[in-house]
Amino acid sequence: MENFENPNTEDQHSISPDKKEDQFQSRIDMIELRTSLEKVKSEIAKVIVGQESMVEHLLAALLSNGHVLIEGVPGVAKTITAKLLAKTIDVGFSRIQFTPDLMPSDILGTSVFNVKNSEFEFKKGPIFSSFILIDEINRSPAKTQAALFEVMEERQITMDGTRYIMEEPFLVVATQNPIEHEGTYRLPEAQLDRFLFKINVGYPDLQQEIAIIKNQHENKTEDKTDVVNRVISAQQLKNYQQLVKEIIVETHLMEYIAKIIVNTRENQFLYLGASPRASLALLTASKSFAALRGRDFVTPEDIKEASYAVLRHRVIVSPEREMEGLTADEIIRQILEGIEIPR
Repeated sequence: MENFENPNTEDQHSISPDKKEDQFQSRIDMIELRTSLEKVKSEIAKVIVGQESMVEHLLAALLSNGHVLIEGVPGVAKTITAKLLAKTIDVGFSRIQFTPDLMPSDILGTSVFNVKNSEFEFKKGPIFSSFILIDEINRSPAKTQAALFEVMEERQITMDGTRYIMEEPFLVVATQNPIEHEGTYRLPEAQLDRFLFKINVGYPDLQQEIAIIKNQHENKTEDKTDVVNRVISAQQLKNYQQLVKEIIVETHLMEYIAKIIVNTRENQFLYLGASPRASLALLTASKSFAALRGRDFVTPEDIKEASYAVLRHRVIVSPEREMEGLTADEIIRQILEGIEIPR
């Protein structure tokens, strides 16, 4: 068991080792959740070499019932990882390739006139699924991106005065390329704020690169996703998401989260700080990281681990500092280092 201080215990120095170990036992049964997620990792690892951080964050988002934006140069397995994750879960899957000529109706659906009954019928678009992969989300113009605002935040679509509720679970995973800007449209802050995480994906190291080459050489199947099996049912996932909500967060850790968020608003290097939605996102994500570690309580390390992915797309670096090469991640690191860690 990981060596974290249990936030609900009294003075640990006066407790015998046996009793202390008993107090570290989970009050919430996390065994099935952790076992299932380890199986998901194993299935993805059949195809993907490395990228452990991306997979961990995707699983944390899955438990948090939050959307994910994955940013990385072409060829670092952004799309294939999302597809593999979708295949391990027994839910509906839709892939939408964003292009400059894509219209909102191509995503949401449209009303079609039925000659037989002389009435308009709503034909649902590909967004009506449980796991949505949007590839190259910044390839479509603002009006198409804006079509996602309501469904990502409220998990519903309003068309012709009728409200359509999305089935749970509902997860949007979007990818974008940070390098190529020709023919792309920058995502507005309002849309970025609807993503729980922004995951930055880098290049593999030398050993991982060698393993990728070997894996490709030995793999004779045309479709790489064929080797991946379903591990979690839709009902199991909903149960796990509900279980994560029960994870214990002490008051001093909630104050720690608040201090981090307020510091982003007061930081001289940031033009825009994080909103209260970021506080809630950090709380939820911290619970998910605790669940991934098999714990039923949140630690400061969970909060710090979640902070980068939760905040990097919600803050804006001041133009002067951006010209100096300062990044959002570096400022977040400085903020975390400047706040006393509660124990």
